[in-house]
Amino acid sequence: MVPGMLFAQRRGGGFIGDMIRFFIQIIIYQICLEFIMQIFGVSRFVAMFIFLAILLVIIFGGYMMRQRWATGADD
Repeated sequence: MVPGMLFAQRRGGGFIGDMIRFFIQIIIYQICLEFIMQIFGVSRFVAMFIFLAILLVIIFGGYMMRQRWATGADD
């Protein structure tokens, strides 16, 4: 596959679809940060690191599940 062809093969809603997806991601990110800030009573900066730590735990859990159940899959 040619690296420049990567975006041409992607299916989606075009520019408007990308904008909508981007705004939904930002809104979800903001809701998560606000929730963490209110629950733990921390600043936005600390809430961001807590959010990133939660994402890392989820990623690590997915990696461990993949290694456990798909042992034949190579990286």
